[in-house]
Amino acid sequence: MTIDIIDLSDPQFADLSPVQLAMVRVAQTKKDGILAKAEAESAELLYLVLANNFARSTAYSREKELIASGAAADVEAVREDLLYQLAYEALGSEGNENGPYRYPENPNYNLSYSQRFLVVRNYYMQVETNPAARLAAYGADSLARSYLGEFYQTLYDLLASYVK
Repeated sequence: MTIDIIDLSDPQFADLSPVQLAMVRVAQTKKDGILAKAEAESAELLYLVLANNFARSTAYSREKELIASGAAADVEAVREDLLYQLAYEALGSEGNENGPYRYPENPNYNLSYSQRFLVVRNYYMQVETNPAARLAAYGADSLARSYLGEFYQTLYDLLASYVK
């Protein structure tokens, strides 16, 4: 996937947390969908005006500009939302008086439960390569029960699916 929703240098991109990377990928997917839809609408419009011998009219060019400007506005909204999310995530990822946020040493309680899910999942995926040992370690983690809330069982089921 080519990431062009925001301009980041390689060092800046490498400094993004897993949660931030997920945010960028989701925004890029939204942008690609918006542009694909606009391209399909433009192609459909072209076929329509060609079938009616109307290709050289100003109405066609005006409608094509409307499709392009609508897509650009939608992409800009997605981009602005991504920048806001990244800035908000960066505020919560700096740390507190106990040091930088890092699960399980100093978990970040400012994250939403879905973001906590991603943090804990990434932690266990990086710490242990054996699926059975990963599941056993997660099952013994008492912090994860309170930190994840209702998402604890979801992650347990996910990690259990890798064992099978």
